[in-house]
Amino acid sequence: MTRRLAMATRKEVVIFIHGYNNSFDDAAKATGKICDTLSQEFVCLSLSWPAGGSGGAFYGYNIDRESGEFAVADVKKAIRLISATKAVKGLHLIAHSRGADVLLSALQQLGMEAYVTRSSPSERYKINNVVLFAPDIDLHVATARLFGFVSDPDAPHGTEATPYGHLPAIGPLHLTVYSSPNDKALALSSGLFGSVVRLGRLTSASMSSKEVGSNALWKNSQLSGIADFIEYRGGASFAGHSYFLFDPAVQKDLAALLRDRLKAGDPGRPLVEIKRPFWRVLSGNSANRLSRDCRNLRDE
Repeated sequence: MTRRLAMATRKEVVIFIHGYNNSFDDAAKATGKICDTLSQEFVCLSLSWPAGGSGGAFYGYNIDRESGEFAVADVKKAIRLISATKAVKGLHLIAHSRGADVLLSALQQLGMEAYVTRSSPSERYKINNVVLFAPDIDLHVATARLFGFVSDPDAPHGTEATPYGHLPAIGPLHLTVYSSPNDKALALSSGLFGSVVRLGRLTSASMSSKEVGSNALWKNSQLSGIADFIEYRGGASFAGHSYFLFDPAVQKDLAALLRDRLKAGDPGRPLVEIKRPFWRVLSGNSANRLSRDCRNLRDE
């Protein structure tokens, strides 16, 4: 990695964590495609966990789910070790599907490590962006992973606990979640686990639900501006679950976010605002229709 960094245009590392039923080769190919999208300017790494085992659609999913839980400790160590490499100036973490649960679980532990040292993940581990594509995790579970320490006033912040759940400065850390209501794989997962909504199917329309609209992830993101939720309405890929590998508009937006450092709403990102922090990615020939729909939503 140090040798690659010496040759790279950007001294930053992009780490990809794959999802359910992916082999090592699947993960390597996906990482390569992401790196091509970013014009090979970064050093790209794949952190593979033992997914893709036998057992069929139902039992195989449960096997992979437990394998993901097993992998959390090693993913945490890997991120810590990579961030400590002297030549690394920044980390961008990308996860797909069940990989989002693996990543968020590791970040929860790293976040607590940073919290007790009166630091933050961006300061201590150089994390700039966390990008989740079609995250296969319950909305409320994701909230607990990301903001759990805020609701634990007895957690030590340095040598003493902070009675009001002190939220340290987050620095450049930003969360971007890509979701699709057309994701059939996550619809099945939602039914399997009895979720109100999987994070990878969250849309602006979901916020009308009382159970979703009061969620802390939404409230904290809305107040602090630390996250953007990007809706994808296309149908690329089987079951609409791997659109980040196939849809040029999604790839363009990822490149604008990481390579060009553009914020949602900046010229150059193929997004239209619905109601912040919700955006919709303009895919194919649907730009005019989506722009009209989003204007209507804002008017309402």
